[in-house]
Amino acid sequence: MKPQTIGRVLGIGMRIAGRMAGQRLATSAQAAGNPNVSRPVTIEGERPPAVQSATRQAARATGSLARGVGGFFKPFRRVGNIVFLEVVGVFFFLFVLVFGQTAWRAHASYLQGPDHQKFLVSGALVLVFLYLSVSSFWRARRK
Repeated sequence: MKPQTIGRVLGIGMRIAGRMAGQRLATSAQAAGNPNVSRPVTIEGERPPAVQSATRQAARATGSLARGVGGFFKPFRRVGNIVFLEVVGVFFFLFVLVFGQTAWRAHASYLQGPDHQKFLVSGALVLVFLYLSVSSFWRARRK
């Protein structure tokens, strides 16, 4: 089964379980208040026109507010993204320094010796983290 299908099945199951629980709660609440009335309440339920128009107005106001805040933070998002990439580049460069020291200590036995494997592993890690650091700074400069 594909992950999308599993997620869809679980989501539908949760919605159905939520509706059933809501109906049972509403039925028990109505039975406690008035034993003669036992009408289940659904999610879609009947809303008065005043509630519907208030809901629409609130949704419009929320959307307008979200667009306004998004427009205000747009320049900060660009600068924040650049700063984030530079901080990540420095973080990766710290690993280059650590693994570089390990490689330097083991460089005497780079072909044969007791630290041959340590030298190769630390050298490979230096190259990987150097690439990640440089590419992070490169992306920051392109933005």
